[in-house]
Amino acid sequence: MDAQFSLDTKIKVGIIGFGRMGRFYWEAMRKSGRWEIAYICDTDPTTRELAKKISPESRVVENDQKIFEDESVQVVGLFTLADSRLEQIEKAIRYGKHIIAEKPVADTMEKEWKVVDMIENSNVLSTVNLYLRNSWYHNLMKEYIQKGEIGELAIIRICHMTPGLAPGEGHEYEGPAFHDCGMHYVDIVRWYAESEYRTWNAQGVNMWNYKDPWWVQCHGTFQNGVVFDITQGFVYGQLSKDQTHNSYVDIIGTEGIVRMTHDFKTAVVDLHGVHQTLRVEKPFGGKNIDVLCDL
Repeated sequence: MDAQFSLDTKIKVGIIGFGRMGRFYWEAMRKSGRWEIAYICDTDPTTRELAKKISPESRVVENDQKIFEDESVQVVGLFTLADSRLEQIEKAIRYGKHIIAEKPVADTMEKEWKVVDMIENSNVLSTVNLYLRNSWYHNLMKEYIQKGEIGELAIIRICHMTPGLAPGEGHEYEGPAFHDCGMHYVDIVRWYAESEYRTWNAQGVNMWNYKDPWWVQCHGTFQNGVVFDITQGFVYGQLSKDQTHNSYVDIIGTEGIVRMTHDFKTAVVDLHGVHQTLRVEKPFGGKNIDVLCDL
């Protein structure tokens, strides 16, 4: 399939799943001016009525088959629950549609590897919005590291613990928190290390006696010798009178450090290098879907 997109021609897309994430993408695509949102698909009648109201230029459908069979549609956005994603990705490949998908790309690891194999052996382009790579704070820290300010990169530590969704509150299809939200941190640690994972060990806690671990801590090494640890969970005081969270990145080199904390409103970056010390405080930003959609 020809993967060329003209800058003068809008990309024709069908959005499948118009819940919270689907509406985020719809909004970003409209603002970018690069997309023609030809279809919106959702199985929920109330959601379809909402789509008709706010996106009257789009054809609103209940069955996604109409989108796949329309040869003029170039891209599909797959924003439904994870248990339907494998089937939809199979369809997209069969009908020659490029893919924007939410994470995870399937509801089990076996199905996820099947998705990887299918995509690698297809002619379609596929992306998942691992948005931390596009965040201002991670790019600032990586640029500082690449200047040699902290010496040789040695240790990467990431923690992200929030109240989040407890078991039974709507996260079952995406699996345990680490299988979904945790993938952002698995990806960004590798992005910093610029190497492949070599070893890892993990432990989890089945909070509230739930069948899956809702808190996971994983540590290990990369092939280039960099050490990492990731702590992630939706376990951080769901029943607290005043909820809070604990989110930070702490990167240690042989000569200096960089670190970041945020409260989902403001991000604070501290850069302590051999030549300069900087503190940068700016709005946190969101999921950076606008960066993905503004081609």
